[in-house]
Amino acid sequence: MEMNVSKNDEQVVARKAGGLNPAVILPILLVLGFCVWLFVLGNPGNFKADPKLSGLSAAFTDVDRKDLHPLGFMGMIYMGGIIVPFLVSFMIIVIVFSFERYFVLSKASGAGNVDNFVVKVRSLLNSNKVDEALEECDRQQGSVGNVVKEGLITYKALAHDTTLNKEQKMVALNKAIEEATTLEMPMLEKNMMILSTLGTVATLVALLGTVIGMIGAFFALGASGGTPDAAALSIGISEALINTALGIGTSAVAIILYNFFTSKIDGLTYKIDEIAMSIQQSFAEFH
Repeated sequence: MEMNVSKNDEQVVARKAGGLNPAVILPILLVLGFCVWLFVLGNPGNFKADPKLSGLSAAFTDVDRKDLHPLGFMGMIYMGGIIVPFLVSFMIIVIVFSFERYFVLSKASGAGNVDNFVVKVRSLLNSNKVDEALEECDRQQGSVGNVVKEGLITYKALAHDTTLNKEQKMVALNKAIEEATTLEMPMLEKNMMILSTLGTVATLVALLGTVIGMIGAFFALGASGGTPDAAALSIGISEALINTALGIGTSAVAIILYNFFTSKIDGLTYKIDEIAMSIQQSFAEFH
């Protein structure tokens, strides 16, 4: 039995096209992160006036880092070293893809309240008003509505099918709902792996920056021949702490947002399962 083949193909293409393409966006955001570090954080205006500091950015000069005196927070972050632009890029990536997931999941939730939609459709199904339930799905325009609509279309087709027995019809209905759900999930979960990965990777990269900073501090301590160079020592320690702070902050934001969006996806999935059970119960009762 063939049902809505061409329409399903169009829906698959539409779902795959939803959301940002990481292969294109990630390199752009990495370059943006380096530009922020170089031209914004490293701007000479973030440091005390020094005749040695010239050009577009402090990074373009041959000034010793001991001669750089930050005036504020941005200058301090710039002093974190070469690992900082990676961590800045990670934070930008987390922010961009969090906004992307927010808008995609908001669209997937559809128009109106999902709970009210589920209650209304279940009420219509209990009265065997399938056509009215389909109209509600068209108005909902979300992932839950898409799955329910596919289930109800199959429901109507099976109701008029005389070649299958009731048990076979129930199996076919359940399969149709599962397939519709499977089509929706990639769009809901797309790019979630980026947030999950950065929640771990940001901490590891920050640890690398911390180790590099501490190596610089102990190297300065050893190279001084027993007389510590306070400036070099403090630069190494501050570099280590700056990397630690950026990494922990980025990781914390990524993990919190990942769990937030995961809970929203789980909520939509629960609603789909709840209404799918109502469709099956209604079919078993009236057919």
